[in-house]
Amino acid sequence: MKYIKFSLAGILFGIVMTKSEAVSWFRIQEMFRFESFHMYGIIGTAVILGAMLTFLIKKFKLKTIYGNQIEFKDKNKSITRYLVGGILFGLGWAMTGACPGPMFTLVGHGVWTMLIVIASAVLGTYVYGLLRSRFPH
Repeated sequence: MKYIKFSLAGILFGIVMTKSEAVSWFRIQEMFRFESFHMYGIIGTAVILGAMLTFLIKKFKLKTIYGNQIEFKDKNKSITRYLVGGILFGLGWAMTGACPGPMFTLVGHGVWTMLIVIASAVLGTYVYGLLRSRFPH
């Protein structure tokens, strides 16, 4: 019963991704070719909304649905790790036409080839976990 709210949130997320055309391979290619502002507008809106919500969570000391305090921890500010990670993420996004959210939304639309992309993302995450101690953090 408690998973219903997560399922409903996922369904709502899929509807928003579909209606905003964020799952469209053509929209994503337009973005990477700098031919359209559409996807930049979606991403910019998400960044601004995320910043506002983070501010409100910190200001009002909001809690999780389980009553736990939400904590934000300082992270390593190394620019190299963000550049490498961003480049790898961007290359994968450009090659597949989907980032993690749209991958699952596209499976919901019946684009079964996205299961290969999801499996590759999971495998890449697993390999990173195995090799993480060898990387400079």
